Amino acid sequence: FVSGYAVVAGAAERLVLGYDSFGNICGRKNTPVEGANLSGLDMTNKKYVFFLNSCSLEIQSLKISSLSLCVSSCPQQQLNSLEDLQSFARNNGSFLCVYNLNVSSYTLNPKAAQLCPTLPVPPSKSFPLFNRCVPQNPECYSKYAAVLVSMVNEMDVFHRILSGILAGRDTVIGLSVLALAFSLILVLAFRFIQTLLVHTLIALVVFGLLFVSGVLWWLHYDYRNDPSTELETEKENAKFLLGYAIFSTTVTVVLISLIFVLRKRLQFAVQLFRIVGKIIGRIPFLLFQPLWTFLILIVFWAFWVAVLLSLGTAGTAQSTSEGQVEYRALSGICYMAWYHFVGLVWTSEFILACQQMVIAGAVVSCYFNRNKNNPPPHPVLSSISVLFCYHLGTAVKGSFLITILRIPRIVLLCLYNTLNQKKNAERLFNCCFCWVCFQKSCLRCFNQHAYTTTAINGTNFCTSAKDSVCILARSSAKLASISCFGDFLLFLGKVFVVCFTVFGGLMAFNYHRELQAWVVPLLLVGFFAYLMSHNFLSVFEVTADAMLLCFAIDMETNDGTAEKPYFVDQELLTFVSQSNKLTEGRKHRNTRSFQDNEDGTELQPMV
Repeated sequence: FVSGYAVVAGAAERLVLGYDSFGNICGRKNTPVEGANLSGLDMTNKKYVFFLNSCSLEIQSLKISSLSLCVSSCPQQQLNSLEDLQSFARNNGSFLCVYNLNVSSYTLNPKAAQLCPTLPVPPSKSFPLFNRCVPQNPECYSKYAAVLVSMVNEMDVFHRILSGILAGRDTVIGLSVLALAFSLILVLAFRFIQTLLVHTLIALVVFGLLFVSGVLWWLHYDYRNDPSTELETEKENAKFLLGYAIFSTTVTVVLISLIFVLRKRLQFAVQLFRIVGKIIGRIPFLLFQPLWTFLILIVFWAFWVAVLLSLGTAGTAQSTSEGQVEYRALSGICYMAWYHFVGLVWTSEFILACQQMVIAGAVVSCYFNRNKNNPPPHPVLSSISVLFCYHLGTAVKGSFLITILRIPRIVLLCLYNTLNQKKNAERLFNCCFCWVCFQKSCLRCFNQHAYTTTAINGTNFCTSAKDSVCILARSSAKLASISCFGDFLLFLGKVFVVCFTVFGGLMAFNYHRELQAWVVPLLLVGFFAYLMSHNFLSVFEVTADAMLLCFAIDMETNDGTAEKPYFVDQELLTFVSQSNKLTEGRKHRNTRSFQDNEDGTELQPMV
């Protein structure tokens, strides 16, 4: 509903291309507006907005008072007379007077002074932000820039964010491609993983976290102490950078601590991914699933951004008594934008959930196959068919659970950035961090196990979730530590992609500070980079989780006898046994240490 309404009621081209005082969008064909005789013109070749009084602009109610036109080119030299305007129009095909004034009448019409720009017309160049003709005369430029600064500062946050997204759209696309490249590199690294690659990845993650945290603190200091900071967007950037710097520093400390604690157990993760790599080798088409998912996500994100821009420009065109057109924004648009954002999270998670179910179904069919050297034919296509025929509701429910926990986390992070009291901010950050840990460690694994159980039993989401919890509760001591180290290593891979993509965004956006609320586009870049890395690396994550859950079910339903032989291959069984021996050995040492400290005292029951 929101998407269809926004496309009908909004005109994102107005924000991207600019429009004149008569409702014509520059650079495209237009439809007429009732009561405006000069509306509905073909402006395909006229891509720049030109103000007739560019040296004396005034702003009233977020509108520039000067008459504006769509022109094919901006005057590169100063025009001092109507004859110069006429000559410029004939030589360049760019008409700087009102559309209904013929070129031959520029010097003859007595009303030409009111229908043409104020003389002299200063030289101007097209402004890369929204295709405006910006005067190059120092005096005119200062007045022009002052009006734009005032206009941006008076905009609400929603429209400033839209301006930042539009101004940095090329950078956002480039950073998304960079995140895709990093994700592909990691997929190849995990497919042919070796111990050296693990240590290299850890070193890069630690370096990236420290470097990004340092850059964020430096940018915050630079923005806060810059005497030329006048725009409200620049002040907002400084506030958000402080929040990002605190968050990044905290995450850096936590991850480095975890890496230090788990450094001796990472060898088990290497062995686990070697076994996962062999399973993927039996079903090579699993590696192509992220590509299809990525293409679907790109199409959806492009559609989502287009609808967002349409929401930002949704309004009704109304003609004035002078024959001009005004666009009046509709009430409640900001609330619809929040609803639209929830749709972004839910739909993205649903697409990822469908991929996880396809991978889980293919792994299940391969695991419960007696002949390991002859896997079932077309397991991926079969899993896709089962998903669309029977289990779309399971993917919807699982993605909805993640959404209802992700949205409060984002709201808490936004509130954290607005707090001024350090004590309250720290408490709120701890609350946000708890949401992050809970979602990562519990909910995603919970959903993946539910998807795998659905692929095995064909039951609905709630039943599958209950069964998977019961199975894992009985075998948690055997499998929890194995899955934990694999998930942690994959999480470091996702941090690597997000970290270096955000660093590229910081460097790119910092060169274009003017009129850009680039902190929010940077947040979107980080969100997209995480989804891309999660999309590609989830092949290994879901395969490992599905394999271990199949192992647990295999151990429960079979006993290894001739009547009930195990489905597991010898390599996986040996790996799990070795891991359990190490875990039990550590527990035994801890128990002996505790008993040695008892000094022979026997505990008696309480009477």
